[in-house]
Amino acid sequence: MGGKSLGKNGFKAALAEFRRQDGLWCTLADPLAVEMMAGMGFDWMLFDTEHSPVDAVSVLPLLQAAACAPVHPIVRPTHLNAPEIKKLLDLGAQTLLVPMVDTAEQAAHAVACMTYPPKGIRGVSGMTRATGFGAEKGYHARASEELCLLVQVESVAALREIEAIAAVPGVDGIFVGPADLAASMGHPGNPGHSDVKDAVVDAIRRIRAAGKPPGVLAVDPDLHARAVAAGAVFVSGDIDLTALKKGLLAGPGLAAKG
Repeated sequence: MGGKSLGKNGFKAALAEFRRQDGLWCTLADPLAVEMMAGMGFDWMLFDTEHSPVDAVSVLPLLQAAACAPVHPIVRPTHLNAPEIKKLLDLGAQTLLVPMVDTAEQAAHAVACMTYPPKGIRGVSGMTRATGFGAEKGYHARASEELCLLVQVESVAALREIEAIAAVPGVDGIFVGPADLAASMGHPGNPGHSDVKDAVVDAIRRIRAAGKPPGVLAVDPDLHARAVAAGAVFVSGDIDLTALKKGLLAGPGLAAKG
């Protein structure tokens, strides 16, 4: 029986060309909501297993729901963890955003988790969604060509290591996390602090200067605009649950009670 060719990662190709990619941060564990949002025109959707009820198993129906539309799904694992990353890749995630990467050594370990031996440590299985249930020709030999690794710098220590992290082969993009960075800088819960916003913008400029596409989640319109002006390539300006709350508060049902 003939197989099919390895699926192209258009998001990875766009990042390599520094083409702007706008996305939506997703925390809802509802496939129906994901299916609706997938058709709204975003370039990418990120399914967050770090700060949401979604985990490495329940993300599968979300990936399946997003497959109905021309949107690229990204998954954020809970942390830099080889078994969890292996599971997410086998479930068919082509792009991962790994949180809390503070050093080049950690970035290199993330690359190894995404890569089959002898160059990496990813476990091998043939009957997975990633391999088209065994139908993807040459998947194991060529998987790294279409897998995309984004690492997240979100501490003062990580900012000091941006150039070293960017120099690690196999890192395809670097994301700046304003919320955790704010806490690291002594402003927990206040990513809108002027010092934090300045640090985010500076990090974006440095990442770009180091030759990697920068990314950011910026629900603050001012930070969003400044990040884009500084050269951010993959950007999200909203979170699904936040957008739902804003929409309900602005709707006639609650507005009439005011």
